[in-house]
Amino acid sequence: MLIRAENITHQYIAGTGLPVLHDVSVEIGERQTVGLLGQSGSGKSTLGQILTGLLRPSGGAVYYRGQPVRPPFRGEARRRIQILFQHPEVSFNPRLRMYQSLKEIYKLYRLAFSDDILLAMLSRFGIYREHIDRYPAQLSGGELQRIALARILLPEPEFIVLDEPTSMLDVISQAQIMQMLGELREERRISYLLITHDVHLCRFMSDKIYTIDNGSILNVD
Repeated sequence: MLIRAENITHQYIAGTGLPVLHDVSVEIGERQTVGLLGQSGSGKSTLGQILTGLLRPSGGAVYYRGQPVRPPFRGEARRRIQILFQHPEVSFNPRLRMYQSLKEIYKLYRLAFSDDILLAMLSRFGIYREHIDRYPAQLSGGELQRIALARILLPEPEFIVLDEPTSMLDVISQAQIMQMLGELREERRISYLLITHDVHLCRFMSDKIYTIDNGSILNVD
């Protein structure tokens, strides 16, 4: 099993009210797309952030390839586990041109870098020099999401949490992103957790679906 969350519980303020997540367990296998279906406030984004090491759960454990991992993830888990957010603008420093934001990732993971390497990679996503010379506020939502996707692929992840990745995009951009994600899964053997409230999208993309409500898993299809 690639990723396993076991009996996850989470409260933002300990001892106040009901937990955001209550005794949640999920499993994602290799080259598998698992849907996490639920309405706003159901706890699905919180679980996604726990699975990527951005939040520490109040209880329970996360396992990567059978080994427990604790936030903030380090080493191989940090590189191989990534997240694509609903709002792509939060992924970028608004004061940096896109070129600088992308170049930082090459430095972080000590990847070979040149302008030619960067532009060749981005062209696959319909992104060119004129795009990365701009600031985030000068790009459309679809352009930002394609750049965000390209950036999280640089460290060659095995598992990506897709947190409502198309809900803020127009129909054409939605179709482009979902097509890219499907192609990348086959080419790179990536596994996904698709967080969404869209029943039709979830059924179309997913091999298995967990339905979550009020912080608890209701059923698995």
